[in-house]
Amino acid sequence: MRNFTFLPVVALSFFIFSFKSVPEDSNYKKTYHSSEKHSVAATYISIISIDAAVINDFFKRYPKLKKYQKDVQEIYKTKSYKSIWYDEKNISEFGALLYQKVNVLKDQGIDSKMPYKEIIDQAFNESDNIDPPKIDTELLLTSMYIFYASNVYSGVDPATLKKIGWYLPAKSISYSKILDSLIVDTNRLNEDDNLLFSQYYKLKDALKKYRKIETDNLWQKITIDSANYKDLRPDDTSVAIKQIRQRLFVVGDLKRDSQSDVYDEELMAGVLNYKKRYNLKLNYAITRDHINQLNEPISKRIKTIMLNMERCRWIPTNLSKASEYVMVNIPSFRMFYVKDGQYALVSDIFVGNRLSETVIFSGTMDRIVFSPYWYVPNSIIQNELKLQIASNKNYLAEHNMEWNGGKVRQKPGPKNSLGLVKFMFPNPNDIYMHDTPAKSLFEFENRTFSHGCINVKEAKNLALAILKDDPDWPADKIDKAMSGEKETTCMLKNKIPVYIGYFTAWVQDNGEINFFPDVYSRDESLDKLLYSDSVSMK
Repeated sequence: MRNFTFLPVVALSFFIFSFKSVPEDSNYKKTYHSSEKHSVAATYISIISIDAAVINDFFKRYPKLKKYQKDVQEIYKTKSYKSIWYDEKNISEFGALLYQKVNVLKDQGIDSKMPYKEIIDQAFNESDNIDPPKIDTELLLTSMYIFYASNVYSGVDPATLKKIGWYLPAKSISYSKILDSLIVDTNRLNEDDNLLFSQYYKLKDALKKYRKIETDNLWQKITIDSANYKDLRPDDTSVAIKQIRQRLFVVGDLKRDSQSDVYDEELMAGVLNYKKRYNLKLNYAITRDHINQLNEPISKRIKTIMLNMERCRWIPTNLSKASEYVMVNIPSFRMFYVKDGQYALVSDIFVGNRLSETVIFSGTMDRIVFSPYWYVPNSIIQNELKLQIASNKNYLAEHNMEWNGGKVRQKPGPKNSLGLVKFMFPNPNDIYMHDTPAKSLFEFENRTFSHGCINVKEAKNLALAILKDDPDWPADKIDKAMSGEKETTCMLKNKIPVYIGYFTAWVQDNGEINFFPDVYSRDESLDKLLYSDSVSMK
């Protein structure tokens, strides 16, 4: 059974926010009316006899819902075993809203069907002469509520998250309390950032856009002569240029489609915007690799959006509301330092290679170390350093290294592997952020070069930004501390949350969606977990 994780109780009142009204429908056995604003009293009627034995019998008859039994029992226990979904003789408006919401589950980026839904359909279908027993409908709707809530608000359970290497914090929420908040006052059902992590709603809008592109058949293949292809550049003319122009217009990189087959200034601007969204090197050349990327099916883009909506369900909703935090997104090779709701600094980074992947987790930055020593990890000593020492006895001295207490460390200096500053947030993975002397590596598009730590291009500017309001650490003192002469530690007066995440799709505030490479094949793994025929996490 998956737990309702990560989200504050008030957040989950979103459950039916979009149903400001429910249209009359001849296919409904009952007629429901709702107004823009309404409140439902927290009272429960007893036209249906419910007790523990009845619930046990129900789950024996509906074994595919067995995983919901514990939560269903808890809900009815707190409701004194009164009906939730009936008012007098008919299914309540609240029940109709739930049913409608599950019918458009695809809009939430979820490809999952509730077991026995065809029986629930009978309760709402006017043309169907079969009407399930009220007790069955009642308990099916309660199971449907848990099915919907766990899919939309929680995602996979915490135990599974750990198995797939996602160690960001989780929260446990009561289904019963959430249900109470919905029944008592539906005026609270307005969309805001308290409901789910704010990025979720932006991805939801992007999903709608890309599905419409698919439905309208606007994602046309770009045709090239693969055998004799040459990079396209400004002033070139070809059919492919016209097709690329059309694609960039469809996805929003161009505001109009002139249908020209000439690589003109207008297209140049669109190409740069496209490359920016895909985190590609910014130039005007259109290579074969770019064409191959453009020709990936739109279904892949849609699936990527859905997978990242799922990741958003795992994120605490209050993350983006913290007064100060650092967020690292591994696939985009970017670090964001946020203060008072604004980006105080954005920097390129490089992360762990496939043999030493950067771990997805959160920590708390408590200090900054200037001109640091680098204590070489034992794995590097065993796998790399010993071979170098064996072939060159002067290797340590030549690289400003020394033995210290049975360990090897590199002395402070501009050639130190950690550069001139590191940012510490204690964790069992021994991962931290730091400067690097290897600045040229930031020129690569796919930046997986480290042994797991996060190398920050704008490391000095990050230190300046973090200590900007600390009178004990003016800029000139930071400059001196970063001279590379002596290790100096600054204990932060205010500890800063650090979140290391993995998002291959991200929507900017202007509505543009960015797609990033699945550098650790985590999309592929999550896809199998969520959508494999043999595995059902929902």
